[in-house]
This record gives sequence, structure tokens and C-alpha cells, in this order.
Amino acid sequence: MLIGQDPNRWKRFMVSFVLFLIVAGMVMSNSMILQVLDSVFQALLAPNPNHTPNATYHIMVVVSFLGSPKMALVWMLIITFFLWGFKYKVPALWAWLTLIVGDLLDEIVKYLAKRDRPLQHPTGDHGYSFPSGHVMGTFLVAAVLFLIVVPLIKNAAVRVVCQLMLIMAVFLVAVSRIYLYAHYPFDTVGAMLLAYAWLQISETLYLTFANDIKRRWRKTANSKL
Repeated sequence: MLIGQDPNRWKRFMVSFVLFLIVAGMVMSNSMILQVLDSVFQALLAPNPNHTPNATYHIMVVVSFLGSPKMALVWMLIITFFLWGFKYKVPALWAWLTLIVGDLLDEIVKYLAKRDRPLQHPTGDHGYSFPSGHVMGTFLVAAVLFLIVVPLIKNAAVRVVCQLMLIMAVFLVAVSRIYLYAHYPFDTVGAMLLAYAWLQISETLYLTFANDIKRRWRKTANSKL
């Protein structure tokens, strides 16, 4: 299987989920410590509160667009199209499940936390701030590529380069959201923690049900796992 057994998966889930709960609890209680940390990191990463249209601003707008939830659906559609075509049908279904449920979790937490966006946020951004949907979606798309697609590359050096690029993509989307004042820094941290925790569950579900889906659904009978 592309996703293998890992006895430490549940440990990673517990660590990431507990950290997420701590951050979420601080957000929902309007923790002064979190507000100070957000202010410090935002001052470092978002030096353009007036959205002056300089080169950095335009780059961040493009990065933010490419990492938007709508674009995450487009990227996942492209990924699953090729996975299905190369007979990785069950992994393709798993990839969609991972993204869709992740987006749903993001919306549920947003509704529960009800954190307002920074005052300088772009007028095009609506809804609550915590956690970042852009970062959540980008993280999960990158995770699918990291776990399912990159291992298929035969050249080890190319695999490492691709893995580093995926990590950088998630980081850049997070920075772009902070730079544009669309989110507080810990909105992006919370999104990464939630996405990582959900990913551990999603991988476990794949290992539990992949063989059954392949065996019981005719369209996936010839699927590689």
C-alpha cells in the first residue's frame, strides 16, 4: 500500500490534536497571551497594513489565490484525475475524502470559535478567521501529493526536492494570509495542527477500508493500493 502501517500514527494524532485544542481554547477565551503572540508575529510578517501595491503585495495576492479553498478543489481534481487514470482509484477516492472532510472540519471549528478577522483584512474575505481555510486546504492537498504521488517518483533526489517544495508551498500560503491581514498568525498554526490531526485519522481509515472498497466496488476492482 502507498500508505503503510505506522504504530506512531496515533501518537502524532494525540500530540497535534491536543496542541490544536490548546490553541483553539486560547482563541475562544480571548487569551491575552495569544493576542500578544499574534501581534508580535503579525508585526514581523505583515509590514504592509495599508495594502500598498508593491511587488511583495502582488506576489502574496497570487500565492493566496493559488492556495484558496476553491483552488484546492481544482488541484485535487487534477490530482485525482491522474490517479484514477493510472489505476490508483481507491487512493483517488481517499484523496477527495481527505480534502472534503477537512474543509468541513474547518467550517465547523470556524463556527464554534467565531473569531473575527483582523481589522485590516481584505474586503473579499468573509467569514470567521480561525482556523485558516486556505492553509487547511493547501496542507491537505500537499499531504496527498506527499503521501500518494511523490513516492511514485523513482529518483530519490527528485522526491526530496518535491517534498521540500510542498512544505514550502504550505508555508508560503500561511505567510501570504498573515501578510494580507486575512488571518492572525495562530489561525494558520491552528489550521496546520487540525489538518495534521485529521490526516492521521484519514490515513487510518485508508488502511482499514481500502481493501474492502477495492473488493466490493466493481469500478475499483483493478485499483492499485
